[in-house]
Amino acid sequence: MLSKKIEQALNKQVEVEAESSQFYLATASWVETEGFGGTTAFMYRHSNEERQHMLKLVKFINERGGKAIIPALTKPEAKYKSIHQVFENLLKHEMDVTNQINEVVHICLQEKDYTTHNIMQWYVSEQIEEEALARAVMDQLRLVGKDGSGMYMFDRDILKISADSAAEPGSA
Repeated sequence: MLSKKIEQALNKQVEVEAESSQFYLATASWVETEGFGGTTAFMYRHSNEERQHMLKLVKFINERGGKAIIPALTKPEAKYKSIHQVFENLLKHEMDVTNQINEVVHICLQEKDYTTHNIMQWYVSEQIEEEALARAVMDQLRLVGKDGSGMYMFDRDILKISADSAAEPGSA
């Protein structure tokens, strides 16, 4: 059985994951209209992944005797100056998600809820991968520069950048 404090923290995380899915969806829409096909596929894929993260929490809350609350969402940013800004925002966003997950983990430890703590460790590991991936993409964009001459290759190759390859030394 979940304590009320844990249930509230997990429901907040449901909101964070749902808004994360919306963030990726909004950026997918923007990059699609800008002609970045590879980046569009990357963003749509990540939007779906974030939705799955949310669903995992919803099911866990309900299975543990709590009541998952499906939140209203804030409208994400829809316009960007550049693909660089998209990924700068993405990295900041992922770092914010990491902070929120760490807060849930902290509450789990305070409440001595080791079952929920165990589930949250999956999210901790996932965030390590998400941040590494965002940093790998930012590294690629720094190499391309801002003049746009390498954007075709960046857009073509972004689907090859994965969390696993981002964590490998000398990759990305």
